[in-house]
Amino acid sequence: MYNETKQSRAFRINKPVGISGLSVHTTPTPVPAPGEVLVNVRASTLNYRDLMILDGNYYKSIPEGRIPLSDGAGVVVAAGQGVTRFKAGDRVVNSFFPEWIDGPFTGEYSHYSSDVDGWLADYRAVPAEGLILIPDDLHFDEAATLPCAGVTAWSALKGVKAGDTVVTLGTGGVSLFAIQIAKGLGARVIATTSSDEKAQQLRALGADETINYKEKPEWSQRVRELTSGSGANRIVEVGGAGTFDQSIKAVAVGGQVSIVGVVAGLQGTVEFMSMFMSHACYQCIALGSRHDLEDLVQFITKHKIRPVIDSRFAFDDTKLAYERLITRNVFGKVVVNH
Repeated sequence: MYNETKQSRAFRINKPVGISGLSVHTTPTPVPAPGEVLVNVRASTLNYRDLMILDGNYYKSIPEGRIPLSDGAGVVVAAGQGVTRFKAGDRVVNSFFPEWIDGPFTGEYSHYSSDVDGWLADYRAVPAEGLILIPDDLHFDEAATLPCAGVTAWSALKGVKAGDTVVTLGTGGVSLFAIQIAKGLGARVIATTSSDEKAQQLRALGADETINYKEKPEWSQRVRELTSGSGANRIVEVGGAGTFDQSIKAVAVGGQVSIVGVVAGLQGTVEFMSMFMSHACYQCIALGSRHDLEDLVQFITKHKIRPVIDSRFAFDDTKLAYERLITRNVFGKVVVNH
């Protein structure tokens, strides 16, 4: 039974200097304000964004003492005044932007772990409108993979239809979700990776073709070969400047490059004429709304998709979870179990 006097542990960023700037603190359990619910967090997950925040490389300044992590799942233990959306005992997961319910992206939303405290805590009091119910067959650690990586992949693939060719890059969370979603949509998937071992894992997940980008740094040529010269209808571009030029050369005329991240670095070049002649759409992906998260959950439930988890760590071993993600040698999401 919930006890208002219970103490809550939370990791906080004392200074943005890497893992050494992260430490655990104990405070009284928060009390939900009107419109909020109190969530007993059971699992949270890490994203590449969390490394940028911890290292002080994020595009926003992070205040001292911020609780990190944008993705969490848990159980509602108390509701503030006026809340009818949830009751105690409901299993919930958060939307990345607590105020973005539906409609086009405006940029006028707070971000967990940057503007407001994130989910690396025992208890969080958060706006009820920014949460959704977790299906009975989805575990807490699986649900916690969805708010950032899952919704980003979902948004990056909007409009893909059966028979289209989709290219994914690497084995991070967004890319693996993109493979699973694309196959559910009936698309053909070409996945790039850095090793034969990971290529086998990608094929087991559903990728139809794989390309080792270390052996073929000009991997766009291979995409063209595999598509009879046409190119890919959709590319989920997670690399940023370091891979963008290859994505331009690999996209089909009238296709789309969904621009998601910068894991390959900020430095790169663009051949303007290749971009111009592609007549493709270059769409920046701003994750998605709460309704996008709801649609994603319905889709993965219908298609029996299980999120891919690379590794799990206990709450007290959170720093080891960060170290695991820092290696970049992961296949799926890194989870913290609370």
